Amino acid sequence: MSKVSLRVNGEVRNLELDTRTTLLDALREHLQLTGSKKGCDHGQCGACTVMVEGRRIYSCLTLAVMHEGDAVTTIEGLGQPGNLHPMQAAFVKHDGYQCGYCTPGQICASVAMLEEIKAGVPSHATADLTAPSQLTAEEIRERMSGNICRCGAYSNIVDAITEVAGRPA
Repeated sequence: MSKVSLRVNGEVRNLELDTRTTLLDALREHLQLTGSKKGCDHGQCGACTVMVEGRRIYSCLTLAVMHEGDAVTTIEGLGQPGNLHPMQAAFVKHDGYQCGYCTPGQICASVAMLEEIKAGVPSHATADLTAPSQLTAEEIRERMSGNICRCGAYSNIVDAITEVAGRPA
């Protein structure tokens, strides 16, 4: 067992965990933050995506003890009913979900992905590395490719992200 302190959704949370506990299991089983989903448990679906220090990660692939003192943002920390984060509201408006299982991970990944673009981080679809990234559908799809939607709501997800980024969908 090991003590770990995390800043989860702005609140310091102190836990005593088996050192093998993933961040996903710490969030879901020890903090009852069940928005992040356990899909494949192998980092292949993106359902468990959260933000750590502003960067998106698959929480099933990292141990909680590796994030001592880190700021972790889950879907619960982005917004609440009646006070949705703009990305959450856009997903609702554009029907960017169907069954909803992947939605928390998709939204967390979308928020972090827009920050990556603002910071000038290129992707495999970035045509000109010397110019600022252009927010095209191709660019969004490439950057979001690690988040799988079994229902196929991809075009609606792209529309939601495009709206939040400030371009008409």
